[in-house]
Amino acid sequence: MNSGRNGVRLRPRGQAQMSQTREGFSARRRFSSRSSVLAMTLLALAGCSAIKAPVPKDPDALAEYQQANDPYEPLNRKVYNMTMTVDKWALRPVAKAYIWAVPRTVRNSLGNMITTMNEPSVFFNDVGAGKPRRAGDAFVRWCINMSVGVGGLIDVAKMAGYPHHDNDAGLTLANWGVPSGPYLFLPMGPSSLRDGIGYGIDQGLSPWNYVPRGYGLISFNWAYNMLGVVHGRSEHIDELDALQRDALDPYATIRSAYQQQRQAQAQAIKNDNRATVPAWYH
Repeated sequence: MNSGRNGVRLRPRGQAQMSQTREGFSARRRFSSRSSVLAMTLLALAGCSAIKAPVPKDPDALAEYQQANDPYEPLNRKVYNMTMTVDKWALRPVAKAYIWAVPRTVRNSLGNMITTMNEPSVFFNDVGAGKPRRAGDAFVRWCINMSVGVGGLIDVAKMAGYPHHDNDAGLTLANWGVPSGPYLFLPMGPSSLRDGIGYGIDQGLSPWNYVPRGYGLISFNWAYNMLGVVHGRSEHIDELDALQRDALDPYATIRSAYQQQRQAQAQAIKNDNRATVPAWYH
């Protein structure tokens, strides 16, 4: 499952903007449509008290309620159930077919390409988090893998001592002390108010959302995003099957795992105070 990833909808103003090229408008329309859907979801969650779980009166139950940080649990569970239904009948079968049809070595190469394509977003977030060494690593990874690595299909940067590291706008906001806000289960997977906003920011940071029309680039953009979803799901087939089969409450298990993972990732970024210049340079 991807958790894997806003601004207001962009509208042309005035005659000058009405004369903008189709390419620019098409790219902004794709970005703004995604942002608008996410923004409407977050605003609805923030403004509707009827979907909140009642605050327990019992001290033990209240402590558990506060630890879960899930005041919108009734709605979140409905979205979770809907997402799992779609996954069961659509996404999981496609991911299984992908595993069956595509050899492991090819899937590894496609996974490398997807990771490399996301390096610009990682780079910008590293800069935003005030971590120049991490930003430099992401930039070097992009340059090496897009050239020597044949468009990212081969992770040459990892062989050269530049392994991939995760970062996104939600983690960048966490690095600057922005609280997570309530837990949310969105159609793209587990999230929070902060991470949901971060997802919209990441859409704006990704250069692939601004590709111009022509030369098959829009088709590539759609294929890249669809491949990312299917590939990401294929990487977690066994884990999610086991979770659905063995967990007493899969929803609560996913919530706890997600929150712990995000806390660990944010702490790792905060604690990364390496020197800007690599050791081998001296």
